[in-house]
Amino acid sequence: MAPLLRVCLCLPLLLLLPPAASAPASRTDWAACRSLSRELLQSVGALKEPHRVLEEMQLGEEDPKNWPPRIRCSDACDPSTLDTNNTRCLQRIFQGLQHYRDLLSSDIFTARRLPQLEAALDQLLGLVQQKHGRPPQPPMAPSEPWAHALLQRRALQRLQSFAAVMSRVFTHSAS
Repeated sequence: MAPLLRVCLCLPLLLLLPPAASAPASRTDWAACRSLSRELLQSVGALKEPHRVLEEMQLGEEDPKNWPPRIRCSDACDPSTLDTNNTRCLQRIFQGLQHYRDLLSSDIFTARRLPQLEAALDQLLGLVQQKHGRPPQPPMAPSEPWAHALLQRRALQRLQSFAAVMSRVFTHSAS
């Protein structure tokens, strides 16, 4: 009877011990993401337009089936949802980062490579990587050389907007 009594007395103590440490399931480094997203936003904002005439132009928006990826309310990137479940938000951010990384290595930017932006996007992609496969996206059709300057401007404007929202998401989450 004495061994049974010892087990009964020790059982409540076992419940008070912290759970055994298990390997984290690919946790996101929010502080590093915050820092890199701010760096990306500053880098995009500091770019000078090589064609001065384009500085005054406002390009029309198009949205073919939610493309390019934008962070929307339905992506659950709001502070209250991020604290409980951030999967959908991180998937959307990953899609956007991958889209802009693909754009920077496309024919649009052959004459104007932006290695600092490419490196920042690569680092963020490494931090936010998902276990899922890459989502289907429209293929990048080759563009006419005369349109490259306009397409670059549009891509960089959209990247700047995306980076601003992404930076806010990571700033809240890293707090």
